[in-house]
Amino acid sequence: MSKKGALTGREKAAILLISLGPEYSAQIFKHLNDDEIEELTLEIANMRKVSPDEKERILDEFYQICVAQEYISEGGINYAKDVLEKALGSHKALEIINKLTASLQVKPFDFARKADPGQLLNFIQNEHPQTIALILAYLPFNQSAQILSSLPQAKQSDVARRIATMDRTSPEIIKEVESVLERKLSSLVSQDYTSAGGIQSIVDILNSVDRGTEKNIMDTLELQDAELAEEIRKRMFVFEDIINLDSTSIQRFIKEIDNSDLTVALKGATEEVASVIYANMSKRMGEMIKEDMEFMGPVRLRDVEEAQQKIVNVIRKLEEAGEIIIARGGGDEIIA
Repeated sequence: MSKKGALTGREKAAILLISLGPEYSAQIFKHLNDDEIEELTLEIANMRKVSPDEKERILDEFYQICVAQEYISEGGINYAKDVLEKALGSHKALEIINKLTASLQVKPFDFARKADPGQLLNFIQNEHPQTIALILAYLPFNQSAQILSSLPQAKQSDVARRIATMDRTSPEIIKEVESVLERKLSSLVSQDYTSAGGIQSIVDILNSVDRGTEKNIMDTLELQDAELAEEIRKRMFVFEDIINLDSTSIQRFIKEIDNSDLTVALKGATEEVASVIYANMSKRMGEMIKEDMEFMGPVRLRDVEEAQQKIVNVIRKLEEAGEIIIARGGGDEIIA
């Protein structure tokens, strides 16, 4: 422990873990990386005797930060600050909030995360594509996907391209955009994250949008920047990529799909995709689906795209669960 002055953050963390005991500390370690575990273990090993008052003070500080974080989750930083000021006074409240924001790094546009996507769309749809891209890059992927899907088609690919090619943005610009949106939404927050966007960001967003939006964006990007489009495709899985799955994976996802969705999806599938799927189901099932397709007659493109997207979503979930493997570019080759 420090001989003089305030304890370091690592020393406080070590005292907290000692105070909580081995059972709870073990649960916390599960959420830390190897370096953090090593550093804390060393700190605990070197820790001299800690007085009951010291333990109590650290536990109290930890509790206050947890309470403050809960208030932030409920209503944002300003709300948390107001509640803490009433309970603890201005000085103590500001001290807790500063510790919390310094350690947790509240992201820009945090206030917008609680807003309805439709409401956000009304505020930002007429902004410059770069401004929209900046905001969407910081929002949760499902929220960004809903907004991106609702933008005019001509603007969708432009915004997607800007997210994909976004590198670092100065804190001043982020704060300026935040300030404008904050006033429009009558809410809060501005912090100092400077990095968002990039290929993976737009991939995560496109993985959450409807198939029509995804296709429009990718087709347009293919014409505007074929290299960028190819890089994005390497990290994505689309319906047509079913032909690249192994037989076991195809048979696995077929088990999870309703026959009605599979029938509609195959109605608009390429001959190559349809052939691969039929080859991995029983002859009886294949004949039944073909009969259903003939009986159903013409189908709206929108319904076909929705059915295909359902299948893609199932495949992605199976991959996340480790039940199937999707081979992608960039080192995903499988070695037997």
